[in-house]
Amino acid sequence: MNDLSEREEEPERPVEVDGTAYLFKALGKIIKVLRERAGLQQKELAALVHVGEDLVSSIERGVRTPQPDFLENVDRALGAGGVLIAAVPDVKEALKRARTRHPDWFRKFADAEAGSVALHYYAAQAIPGLLQTEAYARAVFRHRRPVLDEGTIEKRVSDRLARQAILEQWPAPTFSFVLEHSILLRLTGGPEVRREQLQRLLQIGRLRTVHLQVMPTELDEHPGLEGAFTLLRPKGRNEVAYTETYGHANLITDPERVRIYTERYGIIRAQALTPHESLALIEKLLGEL
Repeated sequence: MNDLSEREEEPERPVEVDGTAYLFKALGKIIKVLRERAGLQQKELAALVHVGEDLVSSIERGVRTPQPDFLENVDRALGAGGVLIAAVPDVKEALKRARTRHPDWFRKFADAEAGSVALHYYAAQAIPGLLQTEAYARAVFRHRRPVLDEGTIEKRVSDRLARQAILEQWPAPTFSFVLEHSILLRLTGGPEVRREQLQRLLQIGRLRTVHLQVMPTELDEHPGLEGAFTLLRPKGRNEVAYTETYGHANLITDPERVRIYTERYGIIRAQALTPHESLALIEKLLGEL
């Protein structure tokens, strides 16, 4: 993957702003009005269009981007008479023109992630961004040091949730996640945020395209002690590795170095609990709350 070069984090530039965000926020408000006029709760609309309640909520509040197929399904479910479908061409054009609002140092990874056919994450400190609830993501950014201002926090939360659209696309990529057991015990954001996050993990972990595993803490050997990392296979390109620790981000394309991460991930997955055992553990933790 020659156009993705390994790099250290560069100083972050001001977030780029364009008009597409206002279009998506306006559509979210329209969807809310149509839903309420139909006498439906968010969870009822979610069931009708086969998505999660949190997705409906996030789109109505303007923190998630409504995809064209979502608009078409909601239009039919609410009997909107083509009001939302009429906006689909503009939404498609806005999605093409929307500028990536991630920090410069993160953009190449975000672009590679969005275009990958296989994505593998080993998480050692926190829930991976693709799996985070809105409240968990907000807690992560709110506790960053140096402290971020409220506008930056909200924009980063919005950008992080927008990345999760890849979980809903079809044909779907292959996903695998290995989470350290200690992450599930950490009270990031408080007990209620933790409860919601564990429920989110169960929801995502039950998808056919996702393999979610937990690494137990009682092992006497561990190949991942150097920290978290991600493996991506962008469509038509070679696999790449990504690490981000202590203010430095590296997108690794050298085949030999990527091979080391691939072998490491294979051993980690072999030592982790199976997906079935992992979901059972998460259910047990939820039951203890």
